Amino acid sequence: MVALAVVIWLVVTVSRGGDSPDAAAAVSPSETTEPVPSSASAPTTASSTRASTTASGTRSTEPAPVASGQCADQSLAIKVSVGQPTYQVGEEPVFGIVITNISGAPCSRDMGSGLQRVSVHSLDGGRQLWASTDCYPDGEPDVRTLDRGEQAAFTVTWTAATSQPECAGERVQVPAGAYNVVAQMGSVRSAPEPFNIA
Repeated sequence: MVALAVVIWLVVTVSRGGDSPDAAAAVSPSETTEPVPSSASAPTTASSTRASTTASGTRSTEPAPVASGQCADQSLAIKVSVGQPTYQVGEEPVFGIVITNISGAPCSRDMGSGLQRVSVHSLDGGRQLWASTDCYPDGEPDVRTLDRGEQAAFTVTWTAATSQPECAGERVQVPAGAYNVVAQMGSVRSAPEPFNIA
């Protein structure tokens, strides 16, 4: 059922155009495809989605509250990686997100694409160009139970187009240059990871 729901969701997302989740990160679509967390191979179960997200930047949104009974932000660590150091203009950068339970006990948390936020910023972090939750703030629930030290992996594909909160304004392709990507779950943020578009 979950696989069917994801397939239906992806079809609907693609028909809308824009950034589409890669099954996890492919959570928010852009004029092509964008976020929807998609589980990648990691020491845990993963789901897929494509998402575009905002990393460290000027416009940050308040983290969604943690549901009662779920593990606290302090129990989690998040890391973002880039599929390759340089993408050509017109290519869609792929980001990997790994969430780790760093507490001393098993922990459950909804890690659905709507609760993950991936954002792209200027290299100095002063300007946010895109965030996976701008145009696709909602996503299917994805509750994971992680043993201590266990990880959940997701993949997000960005259409390389800009975005604004509530998908306001026109979305345009970003020019060649150096950028940073940041991932966030609740109040927990990853270190920025640099990449280039040439």
